Amino acid sequence: MGKNKGEMKYHALKETLKNDILSGIYQPGDKIPSENQLVQEYDLSRHTVRKALSILEEEGYIVAVHGKGTFCTERAIHKKESKNIAVVTTYISDYIFPRLIQGINSVLSKNGYSIIFKTTENSRRGETACLEDILTKDIDGLIIEPSKSEIVCRHPKLYENLDKYEIPYIFIHGVYEEMIDKPHILMDDCKGGYLLTKYLIDMGHQHIAGVFKADDRQGRERHKGYVMALQEAGYQYDPDMVVWFHTEDRQTKPVTAIVQMVKDKRKMDAVVCYNDQIAFSIIGGLHQIGVSIPEDLSITGYDNSMLAHQQPLSLTTITHPQEKLGEMAGQLLLEKIQGGSDKETEYLIEPKLVIGNSCKSRLPLRKWR
Repeated sequence: MGKNKGEMKYHALKETLKNDILSGIYQPGDKIPSENQLVQEYDLSRHTVRKALSILEEEGYIVAVHGKGTFCTERAIHKKESKNIAVVTTYISDYIFPRLIQGINSVLSKNGYSIIFKTTENSRRGETACLEDILTKDIDGLIIEPSKSEIVCRHPKLYENLDKYEIPYIFIHGVYEEMIDKPHILMDDCKGGYLLTKYLIDMGHQHIAGVFKADDRQGRERHKGYVMALQEAGYQYDPDMVVWFHTEDRQTKPVTAIVQMVKDKRKMDAVVCYNDQIAFSIIGGLHQIGVSIPEDLSITGYDNSMLAHQQPLSLTTITHPQEKLGEMAGQLLLEKIQGGSDKETEYLIEPKLVIGNSCKSRLPLRKWR
């Protein structure tokens, strides 16, 4: 128990000093407080302070100069024209990531840039770690997908440090509200959610459930479009027909909730899903309880991923031009690196409906005389 407490104390001190360095409180070459000063200021033992400083020195943040003291290193000074670009995404998978990277690389490689890839696993702590690491490297720019982008940014100092070091950055897929003035490229997800829901309504569906992600901008915007289409058609919005899920329960909650709605005999003839992955996981769950798609229930996805074109069932979905988005991000970042001004800050990509065979018309058949 005592050992764990000691470890927590030196780790806390190390993180405090590291954050002070990365946030610019200590500039490269600045002398940091001595062991004695840190012992007194934080009420810690000399052993604990020495251990924290030793780890910071191993990681390259500080250097001890005999007879003079301990100084912040030059590692945070970024060289110009490094020809390195950092790309940070929430996940690296074969879902839509390869097309995004292909688009970014097609623009940057032609201009002699190399890409450093990082992923946050859609975690704020992961994003903090990525940014801290990036600030120790020589990069000319950054393209970043914010983690859990509906949550207030918990590490604004790190972005301020990017500004201070004149490292331009572009947000993709989302943007923090307090950084809305920074360049960002987004899909018009509200329109995408609207197009899918309107398509179902036009096919005669009247009891449309929705499954949306609560901890990112895309989920909120797609839900907004879903609500708009329902209200435009004169249908009353029913919050009990909406399933909200988070990153942590994305593999279980959407399926469990929709399956339970069917078991409860809830009136439901269609489901608008957050993306193609969620759609197919729900289809699998429904299949296990004997529900046929689209005969019993219509399902839509989003992203027009490779999953959407599995045979014999192809999803009605929204095309998500990841390659185009990547190209736009790469080109915009190049302009920023070359000193271009922010004529615009928000760039919206128009969604397009892709019709598969996962939806069936519920319109009454015409009787011909």
